[in-house]
Amino acid sequence: MNILVVRTDKLGDFITALPSFYVLKHYNPKNRIVALVAPLNRALAESCDFIDEVIVDDGKSSVLALSRKLREAKIDASVTLFSNTRVALAQFLASIPQRIAPATKIAQIFYNKRVVQRRSEVKMAEFEYNLALTQALFPDITLEFPKPLLQFEDAKKVYDVFCVNYEISRNVIAFHVGFGGSSDANWNLDEYEELIRTKLADKKYQIVLTFGPDEKELYEEMQNRLRGEDVVFYLSLDGIVTFAKLLSQFKLFVSTSTGTYHLASLVGCATMTFFGDSKFASASRWKSIGDAKLQKHYMLPTDEQKRQEMFEAVKKELLAF
Repeated sequence: MNILVVRTDKLGDFITALPSFYVLKHYNPKNRIVALVAPLNRALAESCDFIDEVIVDDGKSSVLALSRKLREAKIDASVTLFSNTRVALAQFLASIPQRIAPATKIAQIFYNKRVVQRRSEVKMAEFEYNLALTQALFPDITLEFPKPLLQFEDAKKVYDVFCVNYEISRNVIAFHVGFGGSSDANWNLDEYEELIRTKLADKKYQIVLTFGPDEKELYEEMQNRLRGEDVVFYLSLDGIVTFAKLLSQFKLFVSTSTGTYHLASLVGCATMTFFGDSKFASASRWKSIGDAKLQKHYMLPTDEQKRQEMFEAVKKELLAF
């Protein structure tokens, strides 16, 4: 059976979809799993051995062009984890026999099997809602998946080269101070600087600051703030898969709830993560797919006094790590 799984939004959202790809492939190894993804997620999708083919939707080509791609893939059934009118219409025009999606938005009229989920109620995490949709195709499917879900045979080799290049001889704690995705809460740069200096003081770990390829200004700002300190500044220009391999070897990844947090947890790195104090932005909805024992969640309050109390608690947690 050729099964299309659709998740064409950002990095973190795509990672919450990966367990669904995995369980569909392992329900019957003969299933051919085709991923429809945004361009930024292509390389990560291609690195997953439970995805057989990747189709990229750049959002710019015509719906007819996209539907032709889907028709050529000879899809028997599709599971659309997050829908929009573009991908819904393309599947309809491609005459995919079974088209499953959440019963939300006007796009649902183009699907022939609609599942009521009401994700805004946050009765499950995002990845759990995604997994639930696979049951509409195979009611007896097993929803369990390994943690970490993604492992790389050459990760240690990539990390060793990284350590040589940056003269690293201790285990790494990484801080990612940037914003992104659906995150709506974070420490400011002054607070991050204090957290970093707190951990620098015990000299137990090598501190690495990571930055995405579009965060060059932030990269330079943090270099100025921490000039002269024993900190490695890593601007990720070698692609998402290389970054994932490095993350798999780090001991802790500290960040807001953004795509890099999901990437770290995907490959088995322990995480300390900051979430907004709302149902939509909460850890209950956006916890990652990694081992729960390796995830430490903080929902940042809007009240200043409570925020300061939480900040002190985070410092203590870092010192204890």
